[in-house]
Amino acid sequence: MTEDWAAVAKAINERVNELGIKQRVLAERSAVSQAIIRELQYNTVERRRGTRTLEALSVALGWHPQHLTAVLEGRRPPAPGDPIEYADDPVANRLSAIEGRLDEIAERLDTINTRLTTVINRADENRQR
Repeated sequence: MTEDWAAVAKAINERVNELGIKQRVLAERSAVSQAIIRELQYNTVERRRGTRTLEALSVALGWHPQHLTAVLEGRRPPAPGDPIEYADDPVANRLSAIEGRLDEIAERLDTINTRLTTVINRADENRQR
């Protein structure tokens, strides 16, 4: 597999500029050292980084956790809500899909809760009149 670290550098730099954040802020958000971020941004050291490093940076930049890994491997990056794919682990893939569905259910419950609260508040207001 060919790794395109220049594409990773370009993606990070474009996103950092788009968000208007500094390396220091990205380092704080991702818990990745500023030195590693600098190496990645300027593509000065082409060495394999841990999956967690690329995932932490992806999330800190508001992307899907596997965004930078996809860029590195020359694949189309997943959308932020897509499930996380683990190539060699069907159990992890299934758990990721379940997490995605649970997130959807939680969002629906939040919407229902908000609407119910609105209805209750209006009913209370009408009773007080």
